Amino acid sequence: MFDKSISKSVSPLPINNRRLPEQRWHIYPQKPALAQEIAENFNISPIISQLLINRGIESAETAKIFLEPESLNLPSPLVDFPDLTASLELLETAIASQSKIAICGDYDADGMTSTALLLRSLRWLGAQVDYAIPSRMHDGYGINKRIVEEFHKEGVELILTVDNGISAYEPVVRARELGINVIITDHHDIPQKLPPANAILNPKLIREDSPYRGVAGVGVAYILAVSLAQQLGKANSGILKPMLELFTLGTIADLAPLTGVNRRWVKRGLQQLPKSKLAGIQALIQMSGVVGKVGGEEIKPGNTQNVNASPPITPSQNPTSLKPEDIGFRLGPRINAIGRISDPQIVIELLTTDDVGIALERAMQCEGVNRQRQEMCQQIEQEAIAIVEADFLASLKDDRVLVVVNNGWHHGVIGIVASRLVERYGVPVFIGTYEENGDIRGSARGIPEFNVFEALESCHDFLGKYGGHKAAGGFSIPANNLEVVRSRLSEFANQCLQLQHLKPLIKIDALANLNQIDRTLYQQLNTLEPCGIENPDPTFWTANVRVVEQATIGKGHIKMTLAQTIDNLRYTIKAIAWRWREYCPLPQYIDIAYKLRENTFNGESSIELEIIGARQPSQTPAAPLLLTSTANKRGVTFAHQNRQYTCGIYNNGSTQELRIKNADGKVLAIPANGTVGLLGTNRQNAKEVDISQPPYDSIIQTAFQALNSAVDAEG
Repeated sequence: MFDKSISKSVSPLPINNRRLPEQRWHIYPQKPALAQEIAENFNISPIISQLLINRGIESAETAKIFLEPESLNLPSPLVDFPDLTASLELLETAIASQSKIAICGDYDADGMTSTALLLRSLRWLGAQVDYAIPSRMHDGYGINKRIVEEFHKEGVELILTVDNGISAYEPVVRARELGINVIITDHHDIPQKLPPANAILNPKLIREDSPYRGVAGVGVAYILAVSLAQQLGKANSGILKPMLELFTLGTIADLAPLTGVNRRWVKRGLQQLPKSKLAGIQALIQMSGVVGKVGGEEIKPGNTQNVNASPPITPSQNPTSLKPEDIGFRLGPRINAIGRISDPQIVIELLTTDDVGIALERAMQCEGVNRQRQEMCQQIEQEAIAIVEADFLASLKDDRVLVVVNNGWHHGVIGIVASRLVERYGVPVFIGTYEENGDIRGSARGIPEFNVFEALESCHDFLGKYGGHKAAGGFSIPANNLEVVRSRLSEFANQCLQLQHLKPLIKIDALANLNQIDRTLYQQLNTLEPCGIENPDPTFWTANVRVVEQATIGKGHIKMTLAQTIDNLRYTIKAIAWRWREYCPLPQYIDIAYKLRENTFNGESSIELEIIGARQPSQTPAAPLLLTSTANKRGVTFAHQNRQYTCGIYNNGSTQELRIKNADGKVLAIPANGTVGLLGTNRQNAKEVDISQPPYDSIIQTAFQALNSAVDAEG
């Protein structure tokens, strides 16, 4: 049975009721035996092997492929992509006959890097090739009939789409009517009716276990270009290295999963990018503040006033590689900003020119446009929050989705605002603005339990154009249909979302105390690089840290010093919480969820925390047991969801555990520092449950509040 002796009581710390982010914390179950086995096989730390387990790697074979991506046995793309052979034949024929080829790209980072990659490679291989990118303002996403007919007037005989086209049924029909061959390269979700192209290359059409399954649009373009170069016998470093660099840039900027071939190729590309010979990539790296030099002078973020029109560009001085965050937070946004509010031709010229002066001019344009984009996002976000708070907040639990529309917003940046609203409110967000014709044009962002593309399909009969995938999408709505679309989306959301889903989800790898955080641990984490989608940066949590100092800096960030006392020794560390102004001042004691970051200032490097989550210590089983230890309390009664329970803290061997008992005699036992509890009438028949998930997390929180209240009542 669960009943055992009770340990000595210690008075708990008072609960601070100050507001903190509304979040769901999912703490992965720890598997120490398996972690130790993998650690011994590969001579790595058990904490690293636990991180691998959290990412679905539970065998020596899969661990080897993850830790050594070059060991992945790749099948030929010709086997996995059924239409690749036909695509190569069409391109080879066009090059041999000098027929005009036209690339139709897209205005995001994936589409622009894909366009640049194929322009460079096809020109290298001797093709007559040009390109067009639809106007975000006037055309919207994807190839259209106007572009097809313009290509026809220019004598184009082969159209090659990149990062678009899979849903362009009518434009492709028109191209075929005009006698133009069409190759579609895309990675977006498959519509009910495929366009009648000569060939379609899309990883969503190949077998699900293919290592190529997760490539972005630029990945499909890379596979096509490399395969063509190999077929023509021209696959040398002069063409392969630039293509790999553009692939890496586009893959990370498009948030493609860093698994399968993406992990293998991105790891190579990140090592290659700092010493790139592409003038545009060097200019972009240096202007954005990533390590590098322009004209012999180091460029830091915002320090562009002494950059002349065309100073010499020298290779970056980083001897190893870039990290995905260098692209995700510095290079990618500058490219995407152009596609959002300016002319994509700027980026295409940046990435295809070999002229240093032109490259630097285009990089400076990217810098200026990105600043403008940041200002627009901030203004629209504030206006959107005001609308939500005034009109939708009260009904959010019933609607389970936000549909926010307003006049005067730039549709090129509202997708970014949608992501921020998801982060703030924890629900899927569909945000739109009115166009000149009165229709609404918008972007959507989802949460893990919600499929954006399926949601759009559920109201397709009331939409104009739409497209996307599970996490994000774009759409247009005739203005008169707004309310019916809002209602349909709410119906869809209510079918797939429970109330417990309506908080931002934080997935946490492991518990760590501040005395464990040092440079050795940080360096060991490099084993997981490159990190990104489906291989996220490791996230840790620490219970009941003290906020020693805190202040807001910059555009609403909180900079702080945190402390934890362990075995009578006090450990402190610096931390930053991005865009958390509204939570300042934080309570004196909190649980924190965070990632590790290296900060270099005046030549000195230190390991700091990037805070991504915070909650009251009473919300977790570990913190109250470890440091408030309401120990001697047993038989405390409380009500939860109209049912009566009793709870108490008991000794189980050398450790403590919380036990919660219902009226039927069933007991939930939660060990200190654990994320797995036991549920049953005795330990022999008890089953393991994940206590970080509903409904266990809420009942545990209520039990701790009852215990703390009982201790407070005793004085």
